[in-house]
Amino acid sequence: MMETRALRMYGAKDLRVEEFELPEITDDEILVKVISDSVCMSTYKCAILGSRHKRVPENVATHPVIMGHEFAGEIVQVGKNHRIKFAPGMKFALQPALNYKGTMWSPGYSYEYFGGNATYTIIPPEVMELGCLLEYNGDSFFEASLAEPISCSIGAFHSCYHTIANTYDHVMGTKQGGKLALLAGGGPMGLGAVDYALNCDNPPSLLVVTDLDASRIERLGKLFPKEKYAARGIQVVFLQTGKDGDAVKQLMELSPEGYDDVFVYAPVQGLVRVASDILGRDGCMNFFAGPTDPGFSGQVNLYDVHYNRTHVLGSTGGNLEDMKEALRLTQEKRIHPAIMITHVGGLNSAAETVLHLPEMSGGKKLIYNQIDMELTALEDLREKGKTDKRFADLADIVDHHDGLWNKEAEDYLLNHWK
Repeated sequence: MMETRALRMYGAKDLRVEEFELPEITDDEILVKVISDSVCMSTYKCAILGSRHKRVPENVATHPVIMGHEFAGEIVQVGKNHRIKFAPGMKFALQPALNYKGTMWSPGYSYEYFGGNATYTIIPPEVMELGCLLEYNGDSFFEASLAEPISCSIGAFHSCYHTIANTYDHVMGTKQGGKLALLAGGGPMGLGAVDYALNCDNPPSLLVVTDLDASRIERLGKLFPKEKYAARGIQVVFLQTGKDGDAVKQLMELSPEGYDDVFVYAPVQGLVRVASDILGRDGCMNFFAGPTDPGFSGQVNLYDVHYNRTHVLGSTGGNLEDMKEALRLTQEKRIHPAIMITHVGGLNSAAETVLHLPEMSGGKKLIYNQIDMELTALEDLREKGKTDKRFADLADIVDHHDGLWNKEAEDYLLNHWK
């Protein structure tokens, strides 16, 4: 039997880092060592709701679940039914959106021995049956972890659709060469969406990204220089918005006929109305932000739904093909997951990170399960380096890579912390 150390949930807001033994794997299971897990806002929602969450079992108090679903690592032991395809030492990525036989079960929400915030975990038979365990041939573990949230953005882009006049046919995906707006798009998921929109096979002609936070708008400008994309025929605008009415005016000045695709990245009623008001003819609104309030609603202009053929949808998670696309684009260096990361820490910091995620500034928080280290913002590494040389060394490495997390930093962290 293998001993693991994991972040487990016993109920709403009841998270505990504990050591316990995993059972022996069966012929249809695989034992893995988890190196990295990036923290998702959905994990926070799970932690707040506990057994009231649709993915969490009612008996979680007596059968606690391992948290985390954006994870990557190395294969340790393979059940005999999977030894042709997988072997110890292989690196892996995983698509956690299983949808197995109509259930909502998923790692990080539903399983006692299967989740991302653990030193070791067991991949169950249903994952193998669905083909959701993927061999990963990339350089860094964090990029494999971030393939999952990126796949969610990719899935959202693929979920949008447009119609063909005088037919009942739908063309799936954001509009080729269209006008695209990402509202409240300065957060970690928005950053991933911007990166994908600008570097995918189906880019817009105009991309407008809004946010209330001036520092987020400034960071967007540094990460995505407008001149670079103008040379590709893409107009990029990063817009700090104020009151909802002002936002509509500002956005419509940039695209007087409205927008073909509009994504909402924060569950705010006013933002929903802005999205509805700026849709052009046959425009598609994707409500990507997942609310915690099951009664959340917003105003949508149904006159435009009727006469201008606008449409509204929501998407959550990606599928296996989206995951493969995320990994492929990452390995081709077309998208850059590191832009999403602003904090790193060890397993000991996972509980506090999850429970206080909405209060934390910045982007993705990355947990390395094999070490203990307090969650630290990349911009704070230099200050901590005044009393601990390891942080100073990390700061030097990050600065050498334009302030972004990277494989060299990951290797240093894993070699110098325990």
